[in-house]
Parts: sequence; C-alpha cells; structure tokens
Amino acid sequence: MDNSFCLRKAKVNQMLKIVTVTAEGELGRRIRDLGLIPGTQCKVIGKAPLKDPVALRLKDFTLTLRNSEADHVTVAPLED
Repeated sequence: MDNSFCLRKAKVNQMLKIVTVTAEGELGRRIRDLGLIPGTQCKVIGKAPLKDPVALRLKDFTLTLRNSEADHVTVAPLED
C-alpha cells in the first residue's frame, strides 16, 4: 500500500522520508540542491499561521519551503 503524499500535507512533528521530487528544470535542481533528495529523512518542525511556508529539519540544518515548492516533494511517513 502506497502511503506517500505531498510535503504540504505533512503534520508538524511528523518524521518523513523523501520519496520523489517531481519538479523539473531549475526548480527541481534547486530543491535537490537544498538536500531534498529521495531517501533523505526529515521532520516537519513548524508551519506559518497560513500554512505557508513549511519548516523542515534535515541532517544538521533547518530549511523552509513555500507550498508551491513543497507540492513537488512526495514523502512517506516513517513508522515509530
């Protein structure tokens, strides 16, 4: 069963694994250059009051993405 969804729909404090980055061209390259590559684990650490942007913790840094960017990142929840 496929339980993946776009990063925008992730909940705060949810641990995730990046499955795919569907963006192409410059946007896709930028997202991957930020460290969002398939197999990477991350945690949603916050969302702005209007849910945009979303803040992630991955490796040793915090990253924020706009929803328009997060829509191109497919993630799956990590089991506890």
